[in-house]
Amino acid sequence: MPDYFLISVSSKQNLDLCMKYALAGFTNSINGLWTFLDIEEGDYVSFLYGARVYNLYKVVRKEAYENADRLPPWPHITFKISRKTYYFPFRLHLKQERELCEPMVRPEFSYVAENLLLRGGYRKTHFQADAVTFYNVSNMGSICNKSGEKLELSEKTFVPKIVFDRRKQKDPWRFYFQELILQSLVRKKMRKFLGEILSNFNISLPESEFEILGEKALPEGFVDVFIKLKHPQGSNIYLLVEVKTGKAGRSELEQLKSYINEFGNECRGGILIAKEFSKKNIKTNNNILLIKYEIEQINKDEEYSYDQLMQKLNFEIVQYK
Repeated sequence: MPDYFLISVSSKQNLDLCMKYALAGFTNSINGLWTFLDIEEGDYVSFLYGARVYNLYKVVRKEAYENADRLPPWPHITFKISRKTYYFPFRLHLKQERELCEPMVRPEFSYVAENLLLRGGYRKTHFQADAVTFYNVSNMGSICNKSGEKLELSEKTFVPKIVFDRRKQKDPWRFYFQELILQSLVRKKMRKFLGEILSNFNISLPESEFEILGEKALPEGFVDVFIKLKHPQGSNIYLLVEVKTGKAGRSELEQLKSYINEFGNECRGGILIAKEFSKKNIKTNNNILLIKYEIEQINKDEEYSYDQLMQKLNFEIVQYK
């Protein structure tokens, strides 16, 4: 099943250009790269602006463009304090499926609306919605078969790379490996390990009944990955996932425990994923699963594509009693 995302747009002008050309663009920043990598061809998106949701599109192609500062349609953005200029090299080519303009206050958008409220607005570039939201949006508005206006983009394309030496980063071509990138990799890789994870929590339901979602906001913070039933009946089952690029210890474990307590009885437990764990200070119980991640054979002098990192990423379940 494809994922569904709401893409936050910064201005009415940019929204109009996105809809005119059936195109989404993201800046030469770590957040822009994260969004570009997180959303796959075949996924679905809507635009989010002014507390309203606009249209439903299928992602048909992803491309990163060189010399994007010279490319239409969006004007570049320069911040007064940092004087940093951002433009839009990372782009999604879209096919419109439905035409709609719906307020976020509709109960059908409650999953995303809660994230928006708890995260303090539109500072995030994109929000992953759950299967119920996608189903609801797929029945809103009207079917739309029109195509966006054609926009000639003559610049060469490139594949963005991830580096493990900060000195080698140079946007938009090379970005240093950060937790946002790891979160995206983990969310998608967990699909292959979901059956084993459910078994560790003595959950007998088939993995096809669950969905693995991105960041979920909570009153006291947020979890990096959120696992829940796609279509709960009477009650839900939640698993909360925290991801750390480096070492995790007692403080990370206690934070995860507090998040589990916020969810109450429907939360079966949590998963803490890290490169390594502090053995002296970390003890788990039956509702916390520790997973070491490893990205095989990384050379700090080399650069890697997102797909290469996905192939190299492995998980190992560990326990410290």
